[in-house]
Amino acid sequence: MMAELANKGPAGLNLLTAHEASAKLAAGDITSEALVTDCLARIAARDPEIGAWAHVDADYALEQARACDGSERRGPLHGVPVGIKDILDTHDMPTEYGSIIHKGHRPDKDSACVAILRSAGAVILGKTSTTEFASPVPAGVKNPHDFTRSPGVSSSGSAAAVADYMVPLALGTQTGGSVILPAANCGVFGFKASLTGLNRAGIRHLRPTLDTLGILSRHMDDIALMRAAMMKNAVPREFGSHGEVLRVGVCRTFNWDQAAPEAVTALESAADTLSRAGAEVNDVELPAVFDGIEESFRIISSTEGRNAIAHELESHFDKLNLWIQEGAAAGSGWADGEYEEALAHAAACRTSLRALFASRDVLLTPSTTGEAPDDLVGNSNAAFNRTWTLMHGPCVTIPAYTGPNLMPVGVQIVGPPGTGDTVINAGAWVARQIM
Repeated sequence: MMAELANKGPAGLNLLTAHEASAKLAAGDITSEALVTDCLARIAARDPEIGAWAHVDADYALEQARACDGSERRGPLHGVPVGIKDILDTHDMPTEYGSIIHKGHRPDKDSACVAILRSAGAVILGKTSTTEFASPVPAGVKNPHDFTRSPGVSSSGSAAAVADYMVPLALGTQTGGSVILPAANCGVFGFKASLTGLNRAGIRHLRPTLDTLGILSRHMDDIALMRAAMMKNAVPREFGSHGEVLRVGVCRTFNWDQAAPEAVTALESAADTLSRAGAEVNDVELPAVFDGIEESFRIISSTEGRNAIAHELESHFDKLNLWIQEGAAAGSGWADGEYEEALAHAAACRTSLRALFASRDVLLTPSTTGEAPDDLVGNSNAAFNRTWTLMHGPCVTIPAYTGPNLMPVGVQIVGPPGTGDTVINAGAWVARQIM
């Protein structure tokens, strides 16, 4: 499926994965300028239809690339182009948060994650399209595999740009399912860090209990490469390289009735393949304390979302989309103490989950309810993402399967908070078995 996309529009160095490009740059086989030039050509040819980018300045991107070519190598991302979701501040590019309220806004400094990427030598290729304040209301981005189908939200631009070979890597953020879901819909790898696993400093409109940084790429090794550069540590080794047996809990969750046949088949196929490959695989049910966790998520999301955009709600209410307006109204209607009760409920679930992980390394669960729907205006269904976001652990989606319309279907690997290395290690091993 990805090979079909590669044959559409200009194709050159933009087809390289990040780790391939990094190796060629380090060896002097290619230049950053040549790599960025081919990415820009792809954007010029394909993005007028896809709409993955909110801002690209070709001259400035090439200026950065030439500077990389003329300077000492700062690490594996040196000279590699990266897309930045337009919910993250960039001091030298517009940051509009997907909202007409902030049209043309230019922050005076970068969000910390952007600054870290610059210091690592990455070329900030441009800003990828986001929904308004990362809400679940689509923003017109098309799925590169089928322009009539949803790319998912809210990191839709990042997922589409990576899937269409416009850029090898992109940053996203997740409040409910905004990294995992669009990655799965667009057939790429998506990694959501632990809540504070990647630096969230300087991100405006932050929901502190939920909003998490993530990475989108076309290869699992690229996830590891970018995360290591952002954390300034070594790339995790692959699971099993020292003979470990991966312990996998298959978790269908309480939303299993929403899984389409292709999601059911993907999960069952993955579990069977992993078992035959030597993993220890068994079924897992979420404990009773998780009853009502969806409502707790809704209370936390509405309350923190209202607080995050309090200024916009007060000064520009009529310019906000209907979902945000209705969510703000709902959030203001909670009885005293409901938000604190929801936080306490989530904390109790995290405690219970720690006990469940005592005998398992990771959980295997659906990434989405099914393949990307043929709906470009409806809200995305993050039924298999919201709870894991609230649990604060890392997740990765692996694009291993297809649905009845030949659209991508992924499976998701989930770990407890602070186990990013384990999830990436396991994800790399799982990807090798099922893809």
